[in-house]
Amino acid sequence: MVQKIVHDWATKKRFLQFQFVFSFKFRDLNMIKDRVTLRELILEQYPYFKNVLGEVWKNPEGLLFIFDGLDEFKGRIDFADSRRDTEPQHQCPDPKWWCKVFDIVYSLIQHKLLPRCSVLVTTRPTALHLLEKAEISVWAEILGFVGEERKEYFTRYFEDQTVATAVFKHVEENEILYTMSYNPSPCWILGLTLGPFFTQTHQDRQRVPKTITQLYCYFIYNILKNHGRKIENLCEVFLRVGQMAFTGVAEKNIVFTDGDLIKYNLQPSQFLSGFLMELLEREDSAWSMVYTFPHLTIQEFVAELAQFLTVDPGNILKFVADSHSTTDGRFEVFLRFVAGLSSPWAARGLEEFLRPFPNETTCRVIDWVKEEVQQQAGNTRSQAGKRSLLNTLHYLFESQNPALAQQILGSVKTLSFRGLGLTPIDCAVLSHAIRPCGTIKHLDVECCRIQCEGLQRLGPALHKCQELRLQCVGLTDSGAVDLTSALSTNPSLTELELELRGNSLTDRSVPALRRLILNHPRLEWIWLGGNAFSASRQNQLKSLRGIRHGLRVEL
Repeated sequence: MVQKIVHDWATKKRFLQFQFVFSFKFRDLNMIKDRVTLRELILEQYPYFKNVLGEVWKNPEGLLFIFDGLDEFKGRIDFADSRRDTEPQHQCPDPKWWCKVFDIVYSLIQHKLLPRCSVLVTTRPTALHLLEKAEISVWAEILGFVGEERKEYFTRYFEDQTVATAVFKHVEENEILYTMSYNPSPCWILGLTLGPFFTQTHQDRQRVPKTITQLYCYFIYNILKNHGRKIENLCEVFLRVGQMAFTGVAEKNIVFTDGDLIKYNLQPSQFLSGFLMELLEREDSAWSMVYTFPHLTIQEFVAELAQFLTVDPGNILKFVADSHSTTDGRFEVFLRFVAGLSSPWAARGLEEFLRPFPNETTCRVIDWVKEEVQQQAGNTRSQAGKRSLLNTLHYLFESQNPALAQQILGSVKTLSFRGLGLTPIDCAVLSHAIRPCGTIKHLDVECCRIQCEGLQRLGPALHKCQELRLQCVGLTDSGAVDLTSALSTNPSLTELELELRGNSLTDRSVPALRRLILNHPRLEWIWLGGNAFSASRQNQLKSLRGIRHGLRVEL
């Protein structure tokens, strides 16, 4: 995305208000240990500015600074610490002022340095909390591929369009795989891993991956099979790669050096290149080779696989509990993979090349998932509690154990995620958790910004809910049609209360809403205020108030 922004500016397609754009990666800034000036920082990467920077500073309105990947930054930027504005050692009022890198970044974002310039910071969601107290005027979420763009990726990826069609159909039918395919990197992993299942020579169509854990198991299986044939002690070499990957996850490091390889007794090889990409990186005046996994989730899976196989079964509960207690999100996906490997189906192929998966570890992980979901289900008063519950539902999904889901959530009456942003994947996981259960008394996703795609993912479970709070979730007219269809699948609910205030419904959704009100005999109350209905359509809805005893239609 950053490359696209810089390219569009350089070719004068957009962002014409900027005369100069300076783009930095936080992973590169990690290399700078000593104090530095903004001037030196720029000249290190843009040396041809040496004689003109003095003039550049005179018009800060024409400057855009881009800092890419805050989640990869090892420096500490605390926007909630007011002492930064009073302690001289943290102040950076001038481009020639010597200070730490994080003080330069802080001063630019907080308008203390070149106060009229523009700053763009990108990050994965796990580091968003670092910016909560920052002086930021615009927030944007990268939505990635939408609609037909996802299909187009697979059409372009495969030369054989029969395979392309079959792969996309499988992805489209599996909600988790489909919702992760908004991003080019997961699409690449999907294409690479799923493609062989849909060639004419492949016979085992029943084992096509359906969860993220299953997908990555096959991804790693293919590397071990195709790149590991000539490796002695293949399992031990893989486990050393996994230990290096885990240290990276724990220390928020995604770039590894030759020194890291030496530390874990690894050396560049065809086998290692199956996991790590080689990149030339400049440090001071020299160039050196560094290594990174193709995607952070691959690093997380390799790390988790190594821990699952090496941590003593008696210590696994302490290990996962310690990882789960980390509050900055670095172990969220990692722990989903831990839960996913508790499914025997996932591990079967990998045991051909690696050691057997300890049965005791598997059983203890299942018990841990059970205890976590039960504990978090009643702890949703705070945003942290809601986030923790959502993470445990992801663990439950990856374990692919419907009986466990029914056992854990069968007695849960209320699930509230009010105010917590839910992605389409989150909604699919929530739906999967609810479906094996009986009736859910109250589901609250108010202000969760689920929008229409999220509602589609929740759809298969909505008929299990008696009280459904969908206030201010970004619901549009097409979403009203989906909602009507979802709720009509089980008209035998003993009661249904539905809140749709503050959405983006217009007159076009009124026919669907009328069908819902007329055809669902257990609907007792529906609240539709704060939408964009015309007066005549409002009257049509109000006219339904008297059709059934006890029915309330509020506008």
